[in-house]
Amino acid sequence: MIKQNVTLADTLNRAPLSPFHLRIVLVVGMGFFTDAYNLFIIGPALSLLKPDATESKILSSVALLASFVGAIVYGRIADRVGRKAIYGGQMLAIAVLTLASAFSPEVITLIISRALLGFVIGGNYPVTAVLMSEYANAKDRGRLVGMAFSMQALALIAGPLSALILLTLQLPVDLSWRLMLGLGCLPALLAFFLRRGLPESPRFVSRVLGDTARAAQELQSYSKGRLVAPQASEGLRPNARLARYILPLIGTAGTWFLFDYAYYGNTLSTPLIIKAVAQNAVAPDTLLLTSLYWTLIIFLVAAVPGYVLAFTTVDRIGRKRLQIIGFLCMGLTFLAMGVIPGVTQTVVPFLLLFGLSYFFAEFGPNTTTFMLAAELFPVNQRATCHGIAAGVAKLGAFISVFLFQAIQLNFGLTGALDVTCVFSFVGCLLTLVLREPAQKTLEEASGEDAAQVAAPVPVPAVP
Repeated sequence: MIKQNVTLADTLNRAPLSPFHLRIVLVVGMGFFTDAYNLFIIGPALSLLKPDATESKILSSVALLASFVGAIVYGRIADRVGRKAIYGGQMLAIAVLTLASAFSPEVITLIISRALLGFVIGGNYPVTAVLMSEYANAKDRGRLVGMAFSMQALALIAGPLSALILLTLQLPVDLSWRLMLGLGCLPALLAFFLRRGLPESPRFVSRVLGDTARAAQELQSYSKGRLVAPQASEGLRPNARLARYILPLIGTAGTWFLFDYAYYGNTLSTPLIIKAVAQNAVAPDTLLLTSLYWTLIIFLVAAVPGYVLAFTTVDRIGRKRLQIIGFLCMGLTFLAMGVIPGVTQTVVPFLLLFGLSYFFAEFGPNTTTFMLAAELFPVNQRATCHGIAAGVAKLGAFISVFLFQAIQLNFGLTGALDVTCVFSFVGCLLTLVLREPAQKTLEEASGEDAAQVAAPVPVPAVP
């Protein structure tokens, strides 16, 4: 029974966790798996492709630079015309561009394909995060957004695993790196088919388009009757101006920038880092296989548990506290790797510390930066602000790929890790400017309080 003055947002906020929510996690998460696989697979692929130093830097970073632009452009479009309007087309574009990358006849074609791919992937960040947060309930929103984001963990495993399988099969090197890149079209196509049935965000339809009846009908149909909301208009929210949200935008974009500098430089360079550490411990002809194997082990035993622990505890611990813990512990592990004599020349101690840094990256800012940027802004600016934050973050990742390798070349691996340590500690401090959205409705967390909304029209109780 629907009670008087209960809004569609109330229905979403109070809904108990159900298969409806898990279905959306799968739909949204598959898109994020696609993004992560295609961004990170270039690391193992470059180990086989072996371009010159300049080409390697460009290929490692061009998708990240393009995603900076794509996140901002697509984020604004999603707030103007809707999330669903661009959701499916992104996945088809990614499928086509992964194949274009795989069939590139020369390096310049590969660079162009990766740039276009990065642009579309960047645009998927705000749409993915915002859709999941806008469908989630208040109690479990962190868990649900975190579960969708944690599909990245599977992508981190899929990359080195596919490389190991292809190398074990002893296929020609030229065929192997092309297959690694081309396999990214499969999750993209699956995500496209899963997304076809997902309706537009009910919050966007109701509060921005003003069509609460449509939002309620689509929500009831997609949830198979589990969520029944009133169809009377909630009244449009004022057109909240971006200027009101400068401080949370600086906080979310800044912390995400600092994290992505620390994270992407390491992740995209992981095979090269481990090769540098292991080169005196294993035979040269097995160095690549060994580095890929250790990379896979680190992701399995350190990164995956970090993701799982993050989404299972983030609603209790809180986003801010978890982000501070993660940044602080990351910084300490990078500091240890940078200052302890000989640790970067000794395989086991280095792998333990390197794995620990990955655990606290996932059990911390890798999850929370994505989450906070989808919660602290009003519905009509949510995708725009998340897009800006995600775009600025990928700019940090782009800078990291260039600087990490340059610093490593000139000052050694310890020098590169020391710089990463500083970025982590600064991220810890900048997190303090952010509000805590845990256990609040999306409207409360973003400042969309009751005073900003026209009083909902009472509707009679219906069975």
